[in-house]
Amino acid sequence: MTVGVLALQGAFVEHEAMLRSIGVDVRQIRLPRDLTGVDRLIIPGGESTTIGKLMVMYDLLVPLRERIAAGMPTWGTCAGAILMSRRILDGRPDQPALQVMDIESRRNAFGSQLDSFEADIDMIGLDAPFHTVFIRAPILQNPGPACHVLASLADGRIVAAREQHMLATSFHPELTSDDRIHRYFLTL
Repeated sequence: MTVGVLALQGAFVEHEAMLRSIGVDVRQIRLPRDLTGVDRLIIPGGESTTIGKLMVMYDLLVPLRERIAAGMPTWGTCAGAILMSRRILDGRPDQPALQVMDIESRRNAFGSQLDSFEADIDMIGLDAPFHTVFIRAPILQNPGPACHVLASLADGRIVAAREQHMLATSFHPELTSDDRIHRYFLTL
């Protein structure tokens, strides 16, 4: 199995390191040709507007959309979750996005970089709470009928969801030493 990590901007190196630590072949995705032979894809956290513009600049938006629509398991963390959402709230009107998952995302829902925080959450599919890192994180909301909530904060705000072969998390599992969500993604 080869997992591609979109390597245009953001926390892609951390995802690569986590995947390699559990014995997975990893390929950086920067151009459409890099998708050849890739079985799964992670879209990392970073700045969603920048990543979207770079996907357009490097002609990746349509090929990524097509591969995801064809069933390639795909996981978006933080900005990646925003880019996968069918609708981005509080985004720029011209913001490029994949719009492949039937859920909305609200950018920077917790505030600025100074409002970053950590929390333990229970997540469906994991055997024990997961320690999460939220950095300028989005909130996921209004999931469609095929989109299932996997984790919420104590106040009910959605921070992880799954729709068929797609996974979205508002937080950054790659910034912890816990590989359980990466392993969960590999089972999709």
